[in-house]
Parts: sequence; C-alpha cells; structure tokens
Amino acid sequence: MYFLDEIERKRLVRDLLPLSRKTGVSEELRGWNWHEAPMKPYYDEEEIPMYLVCSRYCPTNRDVFLNKVEQIEPVINFKVSQGITIHKAVSQAFDMFIKGDVIDFERWWEDNKHKIDYPDKDEKGIKTIYRRAEKTWDFTLHNCNAQYHNAHSKQPYASEEDIKSTSIPFLIEHRIDGSLLGLSGLLGIDCYDYLRGIVFDLKTISSSRDKERWHRLYPSGYALVLESVYEVPVEIGCIVWVYFKGERLVVDKELFFINDDLRSWWLEERDKKLEIVAQKKDPGIAKKCLDDCIYKMECEG
Repeated sequence: MYFLDEIERKRLVRDLLPLSRKTGVSEELRGWNWHEAPMKPYYDEEEIPMYLVCSRYCPTNRDVFLNKVEQIEPVINFKVSQGITIHKAVSQAFDMFIKGDVIDFERWWEDNKHKIDYPDKDEKGIKTIYRRAEKTWDFTLHNCNAQYHNAHSKQPYASEEDIKSTSIPFLIEHRIDGSLLGLSGLLGIDCYDYLRGIVFDLKTISSSRDKERWHRLYPSGYALVLESVYEVPVEIGCIVWVYFKGERLVVDKELFFINDDLRSWWLEERDKKLEIVAQKKDPGIAKKCLDDCIYKMECEG
C-alpha cells in the first residue's frame, strides 16, 4: 500500500522535494510552535479526535455536535465496517511481516472479526468485506515480500533486522499524542515513512469519483502532530485510495507538498469544530445528507 512505484519516486525526487525546499513553510505554521497562535487552539480547554477535525462528510459539521456534545453513538454501516476492516488488515499484515510471525488470512479473520462492528444480519455485506480484506491482506504481504527479497539480494552482509528496516521503512499505526494541538487521545498514523519523511493516510472509497481534496487534511494534520512532538519538519503527504472494481483491488496514491495553505486549512477546521464543542452549539441539519452518513437517522428523526 505504501511502497512508491517508479513514477511516484520520480515525482517525489524531481518535483515535490525541490518544491518544498524552494517554497518552504512559514515558521508560525510549524507544529513545534504549538504554544503560539495560530497553532495554539483558541478553545484550549477542549479536545477532539483527528477524524472529526478532518472529516467533511457533514456539510454543517453537525456530526461533531452529535458525537462530542450529545455523545450519540453512530450507526455502523457497510462502508464504515469495510474501511475499519481493510485498515486493520493492512496494518496487521505489515506488523506481522516485520515481526516475522505471518499467519494466513483465515486465521487472522477468525481472531479479529469479533473486534469489528458489522451491520446486523447483513451476511452478504460481511462476505464481501471478507473477500476484499483478504485481497488487501494478500496484496500487502506480496509487496512486503517483493521489497524484502529485492533488498536481501543487494545487501549480503546486512542483518535481517537491517534489511527489513530499510526495505520496509514504515511506522505502521504509529501512536502519538496530539494533545499539544488540541486533539484527544493517542492518534494512530496509518503509515509514516521515516526514511523519506512521508505521512500516508489510507482511505477506502467506493470508486474513483469519491476522491476528495479534503482527504489531504488527514496527512496534513498528522504532519503537524509529528512536528509538535518530535520537532522535525514533515512536509510530504500521501493519500492512498483503496477501492474495488468488481473483484479487482485498485490502489491509487497522490503525493503532495504539505504547504501553508493546507496547514492553515487544517487549523481552520480544528478551531471551527472546537468552537462547536466548547459552545455546545448545534450547527443545524444539512439540507442534504449523504445516504451512508453514520448520523443520518439522528437528523431525519
């Protein structure tokens, strides 16, 4: 999922890295300036999770109000269940490969299916999620194997640990504290490439038409958190879109420079949504809700 192909590497080296060096990032928009405006949250007595900051599924942001103020549990649907399962399959396939204790997918499914919420009595949907998670699992392990064996053949004197750390240079589901930027709990970053300084965020979508520019907010936010905790610059983000055309797994990636505009946009979203929580202000029902909104029943009554 997170390995770059030849074209993506060329774009990174010849386009994005030179752009980031030439353009730079304003000092006030670095995560390590968390103690000063505009990084410091205006409503610093409140904290919200990253997904509520970045999510723009609800046009009025009423999902923030329902979640944090009313504390209403969302209704888990097929789309959410599939996304959670595929995320877990990818992260645990990486983790097992790196640790050297890979198991087959069937065993993983049996060990983990009870930990994931699925729509009640939707047997067809659960079978679909199973097949798609299995394809994602196999794809992830195949790519790990390919990268590992390629590095192994070129580094005859390296240890197994060294080969894995350079051929698969990823922190998967890296846990990090986002409280300096007004975020709640320990965050889990889908993937951080520590050799190239790239923050990846995986998005499961229904088709290529579901790609959204606001998906960039997730890697941008995680970059700011990494800067706030480790005080090192993080300037490249990547969205990994996963979807299926029939039974075929499709993986599209978009690399981008986390510039001042994206950083400012993330801060605007954070402060706007913290205001909803702090003031317990219901922003109102949207004129049109998405069919698969997890709070649709609350707004429609």
